[in-house]
Amino acid sequence: MADHNALPLVVLAEKFASLPGIGMKSAQRLAYHVMKMDEEKVRSFADALIQAKTSVHMCSVCMNLTELKVCPICSNPSRSHDTICVVESPKDVSAFERTGEYNGVYHVLHGLLSPMDNVNPDDIHIRELLARVSPEKTKEVIMATNPTVEGDATAMYIAELLKPLGIKVTRLAFGLPVGGILEYADEVTLYTALENRNPL
Repeated sequence: MADHNALPLVVLAEKFASLPGIGMKSAQRLAYHVMKMDEEKVRSFADALIQAKTSVHMCSVCMNLTELKVCPICSNPSRSHDTICVVESPKDVSAFERTGEYNGVYHVLHGLLSPMDNVNPDDIHIRELLARVSPEKTKEVIMATNPTVEGDATAMYIAELLKPLGIKVTRLAFGLPVGGILEYADEVTLYTALENRNPL
């Protein structure tokens, strides 16, 4: 922002611009919008940010984000706990839940393997996945990582770890475009990919 702007307004715009997908022009619009808001609304907005950051954490079972020790999906006895859908991020869980067609449980990796970016197996939640699967209680692990180089590499790596246990490992049938992002897929496309998943 130009030098004629008040420093706190410049700092606020820079904070907005540090968020993913927000350029400096959008950040400036947001900063000016905040200035038009009632002080009570601004405080409420700030409180919501702090509340989310302090009260939301990872589920002790699936690593999804929750306020509880165990998330509502993992604690739901009507879900099929013998089928685990492995996804990259909590946003992907939301995408699958919108379809209303999947009744298993999830495991959130919080990232993908990427040696170029120094993301190794210990940097994502693979160890926690291996700790919760067993031939006695797990029928299938669905690898639902995005169809990218990193997503495919992560899916293959985990499949190789699970195969010696005799657990069925499948990969989504990607009617999803190669290089696409699950978060932006519509419900029908996700449902079709889920129904036509392939063995790994």
